Amino acid sequence: MQYLKLLIYTLLFLSCKGSEAITPQPTDKDRYQNPVIHRSLPDPTVIKANDGYFYLYATEDIRNIPIYRSPNLIDWEFMGTAFTDQTRPTFVSRGGLWAPDINYINGKYVLYYSMSVWGGEWACGIGVATADKPEGPFTDHGKLFRSDEINVQNSIDPCYYEENGEKYLFWGSFHGIYAIELSDDGLALKSGAEKVQVAGTAYEGTYIHKRNGYYYLFASTGTCCERLNSTYTTVVGRSEHLFGPYVDKSGQSMMDNHHEILIRKNTEFVGTGHNSEIVADDKGQTWMFYHAYWTAHPDKGRVLMLDKIQWINDWPSVANGTPSLKSERPVFDE
Repeated sequence: MQYLKLLIYTLLFLSCKGSEAITPQPTDKDRYQNPVIHRSLPDPTVIKANDGYFYLYATEDIRNIPIYRSPNLIDWEFMGTAFTDQTRPTFVSRGGLWAPDINYINGKYVLYYSMSVWGGEWACGIGVATADKPEGPFTDHGKLFRSDEINVQNSIDPCYYEENGEKYLFWGSFHGIYAIELSDDGLALKSGAEKVQVAGTAYEGTYIHKRNGYYYLFASTGTCCERLNSTYTTVVGRSEHLFGPYVDKSGQSMMDNHHEILIRKNTEFVGTGHNSEIVADDKGQTWMFYHAYWTAHPDKGRVLMLDKIQWINDWPSVANGTPSLKSERPVFDE
């Protein structure tokens, strides 16, 4: 009898250990690996369109602003470009199209964009285009303003934000981050609107996100485009009011260039900056794209990166504070 009891206990123990040993672990099909697209797609912006797909746009290292489409944030197909050589904006001579920002406003897909040349910080500006479908074709409506017209040097990197029917544009690059109210259709400045400064001179690539009563100002600091010498870093501050003051965890102001670091470099990726909108998967997990140089393949340019944003005490964070290498995929119902 004693032997029988020992045998039963042994079998139960092995059964429990065996169940622990076979606990399902994520397989390769459940994981993704950075970068998610192995080509240069700087300054990404993303939207979930009415057809259920995500659409991503980026600075024109692919000429005329590339457009990609995905059902799940991981598997992307190239859809074409927002403009052609015949339809591209022209308000800056020989200007490049940088840092687009995609939105859905009044039944239209509205694409804000920067137009500039390197060093042309008083001639650059921000324009807007619209389309009936996220893949275009986009019709350009021309400039909203140039730097010399609105008196903000290096007026690039637009970010649209809407609240209670009021529409705003945030923008700026290392000469202050500013905001101004737009017209009801989002295609012009509101008559009589005045700009307001919301952050200091250390930042560009602004993105505004609201969650749990706080506004978050995401931005980038450092140098974006010096390959493996790039110092770009993604940072954030928060406020209880849309126009600030935005502060770090100790209460110091972004007007004085204080912030929390969200994503810094690691051995695999450097120049980690200019994040996209935050989007949610079907499980409610939040995700953010950004760009970085891949140290193993710097020739590929600023490749597309994706990481999960976790919220701790109402502050965003990324695991380890650096780009992930291989992670569990976003969850989407098939």
